Amino acid sequence: MSRRQSTSGLSGLEERVTLASTSTVAQPSVLESLQGRQVGRLKPELVDKQGRIMLKNLTKAELLMWLEQQGERPQRVNHLWRWMYFKDNWIRDLDETHGRQNGFGLDFRRSFKRKATLDGGLQLLSTHKAADGTCKMLFKLKDQQVAGAIETVLIPVTREGSLRPRTTLCVSSQVGCAMNCQFCYTGRMGLRAQLSTAQIVEQVVEAMRLASREFEAAALGLPGAAPLPPITNIVFMGMGEPLHNLPAVLSAVDILCDGTGLQFSHNKVTVSTVGLVPQLRHFVQNSPAQLAVSLHATTDEVRKKIVPVNRKWPLESLIGSLRELFPRNPAKSHPRHVLIEYVMLRDVNDSLEDAHRLVELMQDVECKINLIMFNPHEGTQFTASSMEQVEAFRDIIMQARRVCTIRDSRGDDEMAACGQLGSLEEAPAWLLA
Repeated sequence: MSRRQSTSGLSGLEERVTLASTSTVAQPSVLESLQGRQVGRLKPELVDKQGRIMLKNLTKAELLMWLEQQGERPQRVNHLWRWMYFKDNWIRDLDETHGRQNGFGLDFRRSFKRKATLDGGLQLLSTHKAADGTCKMLFKLKDQQVAGAIETVLIPVTREGSLRPRTTLCVSSQVGCAMNCQFCYTGRMGLRAQLSTAQIVEQVVEAMRLASREFEAAALGLPGAAPLPPITNIVFMGMGEPLHNLPAVLSAVDILCDGTGLQFSHNKVTVSTVGLVPQLRHFVQNSPAQLAVSLHATTDEVRKKIVPVNRKWPLESLIGSLRELFPRNPAKSHPRHVLIEYVMLRDVNDSLEDAHRLVELMQDVECKINLIMFNPHEGTQFTASSMEQVEAFRDIIMQARRVCTIRDSRGDDEMAACGQLGSLEEAPAWLLA
């Protein structure tokens, strides 16, 4: 694959970074958009082509407001919510509750179908299982003509000494990505579409359905059936820059962590960002979920080459915000921390000098550091650091009494590993010099 370098390419990059910097942090919430409005006047992303509100776009508070607007009693919100999200329900249509305990009456179902839908806006196309058990789910957008599939990855985690096996679910927030990180396959796609809250939440619901089907198949002794461990962790580390789609992501986190539905702990939901500083601040101030920052370099000279958004928000701005938001305080037993992600690229950012600089940069930041093995893909100009170099890098960080782990490479034989999601069937974004 040829490398494309041009002045026009750089101006295009600046436009996309500017687009990210102006992501609608100050947009009215869905709740505000519901106040005093009828369904037909809601923002387009909240309704389907028939003008029906898509309830998976709504947090529980917003669903309550909408139901009250329809003249329904407040108790109806819990009734709907549990059927939509509680364990082993995950219904697609209210008719699925007919004849079941606590199902919906015929009159309500008929009235509801004219005004609302439980559809999540995604269609599952296929699933692909890697040799290590990692499972990639491919979706397409309903009612939208967008090139490329949405990819979601289930990652079973079983380690010696761990209390129990678990599954981490890696979800996407966009189709493609505008950030153009040079080592990332998704970044080569460019941004093709923003996902709605419903489309983010539907990835989780569909993964829960898949895990349930796998469990049932294994219980029946069907050939090849292998049950997945429980899905306990959600990471917004799939396709896209989550903070470039901040309103949808914030609402999705709220839905995922509601204690009467999907019931994920805020401590088990992690949202990653390449470093959009204003959005990062807004996220930390408005969500108790965990934050991960994709740092990947210890100097501006290197970072602006491999993470182009560094040209807008250099290390001084990014690390300064982290010092303010996550001040290091050894006196606290469980302070809120940020996860620092660092992909190891041979002869680019993996020197022992880089390790010492990373320790210095994080000196006043409450953080954990996660070193990521680079996963190669078609057209890449990078190679992975050797395991010996990665371990030496880690040792320097740990000698400074900082927590540092090495992330396993999972699912790379099915292009399901970190940095491998996406497809380049259309013209890819450029590689920088």
